[in-house]
Amino acid sequence: GGRGAPAGRMRERGVRLGIDLGTVRVGVAASDPDGMLATPVTTLTRGRGDVDAIAELVAERGVVEVVVGLPRRLSGEVGPAARAALQYVEELTARLTPVPVRTVDERLTTAAASKELSRHGVSTRKQRPVIDQLAATLILQGWLDQRTRRE
Repeated sequence: GGRGAPAGRMRERGVRLGIDLGTVRVGVAASDPDGMLATPVTTLTRGRGDVDAIAELVAERGVVEVVVGLPRRLSGEVGPAARAALQYVEELTARLTPVPVRTVDERLTTAAASKELSRHGVSTRKQRPVIDQLAATLILQGWLDQRTRRE
C-alpha cells in the first residue's frame, strides 16, 4: 500500500506484543520478527508488577509495537472495562515510550479462546492458566492479519 507514510511504518520488522487485559490476569502473546504468526508467551497477575514485566519483555524481545485488546461492549460502546483498559494503556504508553501502544477491538476474543480450548478437550478448570495467553494470541493474530490485508 503506497498510501502515505503509515504503511511504510507498519512494514517495519520486529516483534509485536499482544495483550489481553483481564481484571485478574494479563495474557501476553508475541509475534515473530516478520509479524506473521502470534504465539502465547505468558500470563501475568494484574497489578503485581505486570507493567514492569511487560516492559522487560519489550526490552528482551526488541518489541517494536504493543497491541492491547480493548474490551468494548457488544454494542461497540466504551463501558467500564474498556475505560479501565484505556487507563492501563496510558500507563503502558508512559512506561514503554517510544514503543507505540495501540488498541484493537477484542469484543469476543476470550469467548473464542474458551471455545477453541473446549474444542480441543481442555476442561474449563484447566483453561484458566492459558486462556488469557490464547486470547492475547487471537488479538495479536487478528491485528497482524488485518495489517497484512491493508498493505
